[in-house]
Amino acid sequence: KPLFPDIFPPTSSSSSSSSPPSSSTSAFCPSVSSSRHIVERQPRMLNFRVEYRQRTVELVLEEGSTVGEIKQILETELAVPVSKMQLKGWKSGDVSDSTVLRSLHLPKNNSLYVLTPDIAPTASTSKNSLQESLNQNFLLIISHREAQRDYSLNFPGSRTIQEVKRNISDLTNIPVRHQQWEGWPASASDDSMTLAVSGISYPCHHLSVCRRSSPANSQEPTEEVRTYVHMVSDSEGDDFEDASEFGVDDSEMFGMGSSTCRKSPMMPENSENEADALLHFTAEFSSRYGETHPMFYIGSLEAASQEAFYGKARDRKLLAIYLHNDDSVLSNVFCSQMMCADSIVSYLSQNFITWAWDVTKEANKARLLTMCTRHFGSVVTQTIRTYKTDQFPLLLIVMGKRTSNEVLNVIQGNTTVDELMMRLMGAMEIFTAQQQEDIKDEDEREARETVKREQDEAYRLSLEADRKKREAQEREEAEQVRLEQMRKEQEEEKEAIRLSLEQALPPEPDEDSAEQISKLRIRTPSGEFLERRFLGSCKLQVLFDFVASKGYPFEEFKLLTTFPRRNITQLDPGSTLLEAKLFPQETLFLEAKE
Repeated sequence: KPLFPDIFPPTSSSSSSSSPPSSSTSAFCPSVSSSRHIVERQPRMLNFRVEYRQRTVELVLEEGSTVGEIKQILETELAVPVSKMQLKGWKSGDVSDSTVLRSLHLPKNNSLYVLTPDIAPTASTSKNSLQESLNQNFLLIISHREAQRDYSLNFPGSRTIQEVKRNISDLTNIPVRHQQWEGWPASASDDSMTLAVSGISYPCHHLSVCRRSSPANSQEPTEEVRTYVHMVSDSEGDDFEDASEFGVDDSEMFGMGSSTCRKSPMMPENSENEADALLHFTAEFSSRYGETHPMFYIGSLEAASQEAFYGKARDRKLLAIYLHNDDSVLSNVFCSQMMCADSIVSYLSQNFITWAWDVTKEANKARLLTMCTRHFGSVVTQTIRTYKTDQFPLLLIVMGKRTSNEVLNVIQGNTTVDELMMRLMGAMEIFTAQQQEDIKDEDEREARETVKREQDEAYRLSLEADRKKREAQEREEAEQVRLEQMRKEQEEEKEAIRLSLEQALPPEPDEDSAEQISKLRIRTPSGEFLERRFLGSCKLQVLFDFVASKGYPFEEFKLLTTFPRRNITQLDPGSTLLEAKLFPQETLFLEAKE
């Protein structure tokens, strides 16, 4: 008797005699009876993205499928025999072809890669893709199992496996010779290989690392469950019992033995010109870590400070001083992973003036301390002195203030991209608040200066108007004086002429003279009459001189007869009064010439 009774009541004979569900991968199972259908639960579907030598294959399979079925599909798609195919990227390590996908508890979306160590790449494939792979960036997601922490690191395809391991040594404090790795493909048999030819997945590859307990315990895994453990030693035997067997310089163990770093220093020693030193630094930085890096200011620290602090408030920026030291184990990781990260480069370029200096050489360090003392004071200099070599590189964030410059933050080399970005953003918040106050003060000051300039301009224009008015008045007065002077001179001249004419007139003849006498009566424009006796033999000129002596010059007035109307001034001045028929008497009148 069963322990538990049936939950459901027995079905009819037709139901009990129905055949079991089909093993097909179809989502539904057909029923025996045409009048009734029994619906099965739809199986879960899994998505796979498989990478192989610059090719990508997208697959969708039921979780009831096996690993071998995936390989059979890939054999058709990639033309690679199943026997020479290694399917990698499983979270749980290598699996057999008979493993059912359901047992692996996979997520809906999965990334795998195919390795074919027994099949060499074709010449055409190598030629076309090698340079492209060297220029690509590979994202390595490296799990530090002991610390239970994942590192997401970007490396160019030209970086070697040895350099990756050294960077991880800096981050995890696990010497390269004690590192035990999982996830490297079988083709990555030499640590001098570049990532581009190592066979890792692009664009992302998962690895894990831990500290090897003892070199003697490390054995090569079997071919069936290959985990590709790589152990490399980079130290001498001074401090480690088993280091002598490797024969490698101790400096390489800490990431300083790279030939790239030793070929040329970041900055020449005792360079006379700071701009030349910065040009050399920028070129060497690009050579080591690639062209994607902050735009370093080429010039003196004083010029960089002027550029950052002393412009318009809206244009000011923070000053980021990067201090490099090749003797620090953190330099390579900090430069390649922090200073060359796209987000950091973009943020520094938009908000900072970035100035750099190499303090590896004591002479260059002493020169830097002198510059810092001159521009920022002894406090900043003493702060830099307190940091030891293994705490470099340093990134000093300096903000310009009204009275002095303030170091907001000193970021050491043992940080992450996220922490670095947070500290940069924190400094930016402080700077933005100060900048808004400076902008407000500057706007108010400019407004006051604008009002003052407008008032000064109005006052200047008023003074100018008064000056012009005064000058015009002075000119007018001077003109009046001049005209008055001219008038007086003309009057004096006229009076002199009049007097001379009056004196030159012949005497008036007596009324009872025996000679013929003409008596003339002349009416002036004012209504007065001039009367005088003239000899009939007198010339008309004498008459004209008489009229002029009375203030009516010949040039301005004409002398007319009443009837018939004649203009006497048009007659010949040499003719006599008798000839002009102004005898024995005549009434004339003066009229101004037009």
